[in-house]
Amino acid sequence: MNRLRWTWIWLPPFAGAASVLLGASIPSLLLGVVLIVTVLAAVHHAELIAHKVGEPFGTFLLALAVTVIEVGLILTLMLQGKAGAETLARDTVFSAVMIILNGLLGAFILLGALRHREQSFQQVGVSASLATLCTLTVLTLVLPNFSSSAGPYYAPSQLAFVAIVSLLLYLTFVTVQTVRHRDYFLPPEEAAADLEAHAPPPGNGETLLSGAILIACLVEVVLLAKALAPAIEDGVASAGLPHAVVGVVIAALVLLPESVAAVRAAMANRLQTSLNLALGSALATIGLTIPAVAVLSLFQGLPLALGLDSRGIVLLSLTLLVTTQSLATARTTVLQGVVHLVIFGVFVFTTLVP
Repeated sequence: MNRLRWTWIWLPPFAGAASVLLGASIPSLLLGVVLIVTVLAAVHHAELIAHKVGEPFGTFLLALAVTVIEVGLILTLMLQGKAGAETLARDTVFSAVMIILNGLLGAFILLGALRHREQSFQQVGVSASLATLCTLTVLTLVLPNFSSSAGPYYAPSQLAFVAIVSLLLYLTFVTVQTVRHRDYFLPPEEAAADLEAHAPPPGNGETLLSGAILIACLVEVVLLAKALAPAIEDGVASAGLPHAVVGVVIAALVLLPESVAAVRAAMANRLQTSLNLALGSALATIGLTIPAVAVLSLFQGLPLALGLDSRGIVLLSLTLLVTTQSLATARTTVLQGVVHLVIFGVFVFTTLVP
């Protein structure tokens, strides 16, 4: 595996601190450039770690790291108590699921199919991921509308129960993925060999250093996204767009490292790695975010609206149905990629023009 030398001298903590302390005086364009460079560095070090520990641990670690930082960002913004704080978790989780299952999934399936014509993966692992994901999304984003007379709000006891169930379900999935049935999430034997798989893995010292740099890069991605948030909000307001667009943009920025890694894996004919990243990230987003914000809501007495509106429920239902069908044959072509991208386009358009 090619070691990109510049990624070892990139200093994310200093750039991230500068974005917070001097965010108002740093041009947004420069912050955007720094964000892109940081994402590329994060992806490179994540791939080094994955090459060392093997699948599916590498993709799981990246998804977990990004999600933990995303949760921290959501909790911080909720505690600030700004307008729209009660729907922030719902909007972020829903946007992340739609971006992952439609935008990201469609992009890497399409690009992988254009290069390799047809790609394969382990059906049993993907089916387990989708079953867990369908359950989590319905329990957290749909059921609140029908379980109480308070609209999109769970009652405190209901919220606590759903938070516990969501966390237990996610932890069970992680145990199955990494311990009991790890082979379900490995590339199929007939898949084309990855040319980089035979490269010597990094040493222990290099892996530890890559881990430290990866964490610093992921922290910087969130700091930069937070620094860019005021400029994004001003741009959205000046364009007369709905405030929900801000959540979509921030979710997309936070998901950049995983998105780049997933697309690169599919282009290298490692579709299983891409699916592990995408589905694992979606599961972690719900399984960790909802319990965390539920605890904050219960202990701080903050309102938490989780239920989607009718448009969101329709798009989420369509997404889950199509994803289940498009990944039902253990093989993908350009058609599946185009279908998911079309749904993603509908999501973006209806968000911009509600």
